[in-house]
Amino acid sequence: MTFRNPVRFILLIAACVLAAGCSHKSSLEPWIPSTDPVVFKDTFGDHLTWQAFGDSKLDALSLDTVEKYEGTTSLKFVVPASGSYAGGAITVVGINRQRNLSGYNAISFWARASRAVQLDVAGFGNDNTGTSRYTAQREWIPASAGNAAITGIALTTDWTQFWIPIPNAARLTAEGGMFFVSEGPKPGSAFSFWIDDIEFVRLGTISNKVPALTTTTLNGIAGTALGLDKLTKTVFTMTGLPVTVTHSPAYFDYITSDATVAVPVPGGVQVVAGGTASITAKMLGIAATGTVTVNATLPPPTAAPTPTLPGSSVISMFSDAYPNWPVETWSANWAQKGGVPRVDDISVAGNPTKRYMNLNNQTWAGIVFAAHPIDATAMTAFHMDVWAPVGATFLVKLVEFTASGTLSSQSQLTFNAASTPPFTSGAWMPLEIPLANFAELTSRSHLSQLVILSPDASIVYVDNVYFHK
Repeated sequence: MTFRNPVRFILLIAACVLAAGCSHKSSLEPWIPSTDPVVFKDTFGDHLTWQAFGDSKLDALSLDTVEKYEGTTSLKFVVPASGSYAGGAITVVGINRQRNLSGYNAISFWARASRAVQLDVAGFGNDNTGTSRYTAQREWIPASAGNAAITGIALTTDWTQFWIPIPNAARLTAEGGMFFVSEGPKPGSAFSFWIDDIEFVRLGTISNKVPALTTTTLNGIAGTALGLDKLTKTVFTMTGLPVTVTHSPAYFDYITSDATVAVPVPGGVQVVAGGTASITAKMLGIAATGTVTVNATLPPPTAAPTPTLPGSSVISMFSDAYPNWPVETWSANWAQKGGVPRVDDISVAGNPTKRYMNLNNQTWAGIVFAAHPIDATAMTAFHMDVWAPVGATFLVKLVEFTASGTLSSQSQLTFNAASTPPFTSGAWMPLEIPLANFAELTSRSHLSQLVILSPDASIVYVDNVYFHK
């Protein structure tokens, strides 16, 4: 609301007080979230709209008045044979229009497809703002090592009703994300699927709630936070069958075994000091299965040694002792099974340092300078200082592109306690490497990438990265 005449507004308030006859439902009172359960029935529910996800096929959704479960209209999604996926969310429109969903225990909808497919994911709690706290979904998760596949929503050519139980409805007192769906291309031709009659419900057929925290170990640094995303789910029994709902960590309450090492914070764990702590969880008083072990370490107590080589002999990528070569990224967003390692620019004893987290055999850090390739033909060695709190193996790869930007050659070296130079944890290790050791490089005139990884040192500090002669 915009008050164009402040004096008139003040006089209006005074008149209301004197008359004692103004409505109690003043627009200045806090908004009371609606408990309306309808998300879509022939049209979007009150103050709701569809928002396509930014990287999806933006015109994938249309309103279909021919094919529907009942009523006059359904939501039709067209999924192409390849390329972009169909996806988006039904969210609230306007400020203070969130809904109170705490009185329901599931969302219900009907769906069918032009051919039998496993729907990738459908759920609620995603308001498409990037700040959603209470996402929950049924999703199809293929089998992986040691884990059976999770069957989410199997669509057929017949209309079928599906439910997604709410893990902890008490948290949903002001929710803006009513429903979301995402479906990517499947082998074969393009296809369509339809969704109809989406609404929140309260069912008497949901029982045996089993919250679960994936047992895993997280390595952290004192003063940083660790997320618990993708580690939380709840298994329900519906009409005698198990239904798995994967969801955000915010549905759980967390307990730490040692608050001097790690304490729970919204959505994760704050690492306080070095040591080991066990994180367990509860939901509505029900203990979750599984434990997250936090191995916390302290940062290096001292900075890496300051290089003493003359600047005329050095091409530096990262060091406050020399001017630095332009680098496009210190952790490229490459498609990797383990995701992208996190890199932070921090200070160690007052010295600028790169800190990498989540390095492993499936997540390696790609340091890219292809826009400004380095001609190291006149250089004789590559140097970097590395400090890891734990771990015994570290790998370094140099990659050369052609002048036209295609891969020319690459060479990778492995360092451990027995290598030359050696690598061990708990101290700054100066990796002084003769460039001749990168034997698979056919040339050094267009070096464009540096790749680092480690199977057992998930946290690594790096400084003084340069070529020299």
